[in-house]
Amino acid sequence: MVGIFSTCLTARNQTIAINLYWVDTTMKIIRTNLPDVVVVEPDVFADVRGKFMETFRVNRYQEAGIPGPFVQDNFSQSQRGVLRGLHYQLRSPQGKLVQVLRGEVFDVAVDIRRGSPTFRQWAATILSEENNRQMYVPPGFAHGFLVLSETADFVYKCTDYYDREDEYGVLWSDTLIGIHWPCGNQLLSAKDGALPQLAAIPDEKLPVYQASP
Repeated sequence: MVGIFSTCLTARNQTIAINLYWVDTTMKIIRTNLPDVVVVEPDVFADVRGKFMETFRVNRYQEAGIPGPFVQDNFSQSQRGVLRGLHYQLRSPQGKLVQVLRGEVFDVAVDIRRGSPTFRQWAATILSEENNRQMYVPPGFAHGFLVLSETADFVYKCTDYYDREDEYGVLWSDTLIGIHWPCGNQLLSAKDGALPQLAAIPDEKLPVYQASP
């Protein structure tokens, strides 16, 4: 539902004309090619002042297949071309609900669970301040993103705590995974650039698939 209004405000003897509108939609859930990875388009309420949206609400997100619970929120800021990933934790696997508050990124989830029917497959979407999308990356998946804008403010909720001793990763350019990254020069940390390809990771260093009951 969209409404448009005109009104006049008087402040310090100055008349200011303001046009207001709102956008009232239902939160949309977009299923990806990986059954557990979902994209969320939250309700957005906007006017000339800016916008408001719920970025998390337990009951609605659980109904959408995003179980939580979330215990940690993180923020990162990156410049154009920065590629972070592909990261995962093993002993304390993290589900992540990710979103961009400023800028635009290409966001990727890869199923690296041993025994999974979608092992080595990936799903991706564009997250931006314009589309307001979120993506849920379940535990047992590797995650990464590439910044497409001049800068990007990236936030994410996690279902378990970060553990420096439990950090693992897969090389972003793994040829067997074959992610179709947008063209351009990628800027990686030395650590991410030295990550192994998935086939080189021992089985005991990969998460294990557990079918849903």
